[in-house]
Amino acid sequence: MIAAVPRNQGPLALPLSFASPDSNAVPVWFVTPESWPAIQTAIGPAATRYAAACGFEPKPGRLQLLPGADGGLAGALFGLAEKDAKGRDPFAAGRLATALPAGAYRFANAPHEPELAALAFLLGLYRFDRYRADPAERPRLVAPDGIDAPRLEAIARAVAFGRDLVNTPANDLGPAALERAARKLAEEFGAAFEATRGDDLIERNLPLIHAVGRAAAEAPRLVDIRWGREDAPKVTLVGKGVAFDSGGLDIKPSSGMGLMKKDMGGAAAALALARLVMGTRLDVRLRVLVPIVENAISAAAMRPGDVFTSRKGLSVEIGNTDAEGRLILADALALADEEAPELVFDFATLTGAARVALGPDLPPYYTDDEGLAAEIAAAAARVADPLWRMPLWRPYETMLESPIADLDNSGSGGFAGSVAAALFLARFVVAAKAWAHFDIYAWNPKPRAHAPQGGEVQAARAVFALLEARYRR
Repeated sequence: MIAAVPRNQGPLALPLSFASPDSNAVPVWFVTPESWPAIQTAIGPAATRYAAACGFEPKPGRLQLLPGADGGLAGALFGLAEKDAKGRDPFAAGRLATALPAGAYRFANAPHEPELAALAFLLGLYRFDRYRADPAERPRLVAPDGIDAPRLEAIARAVAFGRDLVNTPANDLGPAALERAARKLAEEFGAAFEATRGDDLIERNLPLIHAVGRAAAEAPRLVDIRWGREDAPKVTLVGKGVAFDSGGLDIKPSSGMGLMKKDMGGAAAALALARLVMGTRLDVRLRVLVPIVENAISAAAMRPGDVFTSRKGLSVEIGNTDAEGRLILADALALADEEAPELVFDFATLTGAARVALGPDLPPYYTDDEGLAAEIAAAAARVADPLWRMPLWRPYETMLESPIADLDNSGSGGFAGSVAAALFLARFVVAAKAWAHFDIYAWNPKPRAHAPQGGEVQAARAVFALLEARYRR
């Protein structure tokens, strides 16, 4: 059972894990139209007749429980689409985590991708019950043969950790609380931790982070985590940590503000990925930079038309105070770039334009490095963490022109908003060997087979698979 997290405590990675081996675990049969005749033979004529009487058909998502002679549960049938079916959900098995009654289960036959199916089950167990206890006992899965169970458990716990962060509202996860969550993560893995807060950001030449967050009751800050041997390949993660985004003086309408607790979804993705990198001890020199602010309104708020000089030295005119995420990322990326790392990845809930183009489930990514782009695409497909490459179309840099500064933060023309934001960020990364930007949504608008409605960790599993392929010991 997943324990509730008491109110006003920090987010907690849920203890999602496989059940101990159990000879009495109830078998779950995965059924397709092609495999149904053989499975009928395996379960026997009585169970077959019972399934038929209940109207079971071997269609995707259909679940049929099978009774035993003693009145207990003898098995379950679960319909899957054929492996080559268009639009097939590789995480369909996650529905079992919410549809099956409590008890121990095992896969009686192999689904199309056993690892993804097992991970889907673990991810499907997640509940955000910090404010509303859910004491119901949940089903447990015995790890299928041939999978790396500890690795899948680590992934599930990292995703749960990130989902918790996104789901926690800003009154309990403001800038200070998000910093504490990052500090706790660093301490768990023995990583070095540093936080620069308030006016110290000016002293440390991080003026854009300061400008965005200075109007809030809690000071803006930059979290800096370092882990791994110093001479290992440098990999830096940057995550947008806007604890809440009112839009600033260019205030959002209420309809646009309702989900703004999730505007730190990029930070959640970066920290979840950091948990995986450290937990699996990849051979990298990891650095995690999380600029954390609340974009609030007060007398100290930045104004449209203000001009600030960034860490990199580029001056930026504020065309719109609601284009704040790229400002805090700009300073963090410039800081990351000074070390000329081998890889820089940034994650941000940056633009609504990305959602208009690709919807909530398919985040775009941007990079000029063709080899890295191919690695990201291959990793995303391999672990079913969907991503879609979008172009850094340089002619659109004219959208970022300002008559009085080097750059305008909001762009002009009203088109290609996600591309323009990525081009803005690209101006702050020049020394790194390769860089990729992920414009994520960090939210499931409706329940999915492997996830409830609410916060989601996007792109992190794909990037972890890429890093694992490069740097696993």
